[in-house]
Amino acid sequence: MSGWRALPPLLLAVLALAGCEGVQSALEPQGPEAARIALLAEVLFVGAGAILLLVVVLTAIAVYAPEARRRWLARHRVVVIGGILFPGVTVSVLLVYGLLLMGAGEADPGRATGAGAEGGGSGEPIRIAVVGEQWWWRVVYQEADGYRFETANEIRIPVGRTVELELTTADVIHSFWVPKLAGKLDMIPGRTNRLRLAADRPGVSRGQCAEYCGGAHALMAFEVVALSETDFAEWLELTAGPAPEPEGEQERRGRKLFLAAGCGGCHTVRGTPAAGTIGPDLTHVGGRLSLAAAILPNSPEAFASWIVDNQHIKPDNRMPPYGIFGDAEVEAIAAYLASLR
Repeated sequence: MSGWRALPPLLLAVLALAGCEGVQSALEPQGPEAARIALLAEVLFVGAGAILLLVVVLTAIAVYAPEARRRWLARHRVVVIGGILFPGVTVSVLLVYGLLLMGAGEADPGRATGAGAEGGGSGEPIRIAVVGEQWWWRVVYQEADGYRFETANEIRIPVGRTVELELTTADVIHSFWVPKLAGKLDMIPGRTNRLRLAADRPGVSRGQCAEYCGGAHALMAFEVVALSETDFAEWLELTAGPAPEPEGEQERRGRKLFLAAGCGGCHTVRGTPAAGTIGPDLTHVGGRLSLAAAILPNSPEAFASWIVDNQHIKPDNRMPPYGIFGDAEVEAIAAYLASLR
């Protein structure tokens, strides 16, 4: 029977460990900032484990050892050293170590190192504006000539380059956190905060709003995609341009329905009359990894589900459900949106 009693804590421990891997794990860093955070965490975990073991041993001695062998624990010197000096010195050393570790590389805090890092890490960092909104992320790139373009819920960066994120919010407090690349930083109304990060290898890292911001807070995720310099340059050139022209009859019908239904009042599709700024820019939405702030796969079926049932998928979002369309019309609009790559 005692074995069964130990089962629930064991299962909880297994579930907790299962959260320590994957695209949103702080224990699998893929950038220099996250690597420093992971190292500091390891030092603290090991130190805390050693102190816990010491306390358990001393408690066992105090409870079970013969009186003659445990009498030394009550001495004034032991109490002062173990209860005052040891905690004070330990905490002070850890504080100084943490400050020095997290301040390392301050002159270029995002410079990536390692086998995945490529050339081009020197010079001015790449600057990207990220605006938190209920419940999605507006991402704005500005090119060297001043041209700006938007995307949403996905940030693409080159491997080995410092990226400076300009973090703001359009409504309430949000918090930007991508555990595999950097620590979290709050987004405060009326204030601009800046976060520098870098990726030292290609890959996808999942991020999340880490500050409760309303009912759909848990459904406000994003993805950071680290690309090689060449792939990033190609993506940047493609994404800065207008939407592709629809090739098939269904896609052309979908574009016509999209514009006729007034979707362009909230969304932008560059190269068309749609120029709304309330919702995400959809110019190249078909080329993103996911939809609806990283909670749906990118597919025509997901587009169709979102159009007619988005309030069920993400309650209280600002887009109304479009029940005015028949099944064939929804499929046409979904096909058009999926073709925007």
